[in-house]
Amino acid sequence: MEKEKIDRINFLARKAKSDEGLTHDEAEEQHALRQEYLDEMRLTVMNVLDNTYIQDEKGNKTKLRKKK
Repeated sequence: MEKEKIDRINFLARKAKSDEGLTHDEAEEQHALRQEYLDEMRLTVMNVLDNTYIQDEKGNKTKLRKKK
């Protein structure tokens, strides 16, 4: 995610906590930006886990599998 979007998320979070609060449009923008951020973070974690192996005591490597 671009630095500008993260800065905007932080600005909106600070504004929401202030006495001024957020307008309806700003609240929608905040929600959309947060959702985009979470989607990117989830994708990053999934990519890391897809490339993770577990090594047992005998030295055998096993790729992680998704739970059913």
